Amino acid sequence: MDIREALTAGHSRQRTMAIVEFIGDDPKRFAELMKVFFEGEYRLTQRAAWPMNYCAERHSNLIQPYLPKLLDCLDREDMHDAIRRNIMRLLQYVEIPKRLSAKIYDQSVGLLDDPDQPIAVRVFAMSVAARIAKSEPDLMNELRLIIRKHLPHSTAAFRARAKQVL
Repeated sequence: MDIREALTAGHSRQRTMAIVEFIGDDPKRFAELMKVFFEGEYRLTQRAAWPMNYCAERHSNLIQPYLPKLLDCLDREDMHDAIRRNIMRLLQYVEIPKRLSAKIYDQSVGLLDDPDQPIAVRVFAMSVAARIAKSEPDLMNELRLIIRKHLPHSTAAFRARAKQVL
């Protein structure tokens, strides 16, 4: 299967799952997907994000080499909200290396604290920050303050996730 061609042909759950099955736990095939994700035009990057998430959930070791580059994407102004959303969603499920935990926590808190971010990005960021902060009481206290600051004017999804975290 040519992953780029499959993503170009359209976007559906069936096509996504076919790509995920094709990749399996093969790092070379996953590298092809990640090449499309990082180098593809906007639409292909969005389409590659969905199978990237499924592959990473099933085989978290596949995504580990790409984490630093994914974190760089979070800081880019030209990244579409869907890319940020998918990266934050992915970070909820993968093991976060200790060497990256401070950066990921800072980025997560930054996205959570930004009311201009889409609610899905903020909710996923809350979960990622909470995973990192649970073993650090000072970080957890900071996270609680940020969450409580946004509760009075938040959506139902934000409140539901905040209830889980708090």
